[in-house]
Amino acid sequence: MSKYLLNKFLYTIDRDAELTERYRDDPAGTVAWWEAEEANRILNCVVAERSTWLSFTDEERRALADHDHVALFEMGAHPFLTLTLWIAMFERDFDEPLAMQLDYAAKLAHLGLPYPDIST
Repeated sequence: MSKYLLNKFLYTIDRDAELTERYRDDPAGTVAWWEAEEANRILNCVVAERSTWLSFTDEERRALADHDHVALFEMGAHPFLTLTLWIAMFERDFDEPLAMQLDYAAKLAHLGLPYPDIST
């Protein structure tokens, strides 16, 4: 399991409006594409600079494909990265102000201190 790769996925998807919509509409396809094409790209480097060893576990792929922010947090994904991405993808589905954020928090309410380690 790679918290770095989970966080890199969330960060890069959230920074591109087209990828955000693609991930909302086709999560499994976006995860598969990103893992094959982008996971080993080194951030802030030219396209030719790549590593070769990073990949998601089956558990990570499933949580990403299911938009399961609770499982992602339990695996060590940073909650601010999931929250900002979830706001971009799902806030429009809620009628009341802050309803999406309250729903997000309610699904994490069962977790107590100490929280899962989110360091990478």
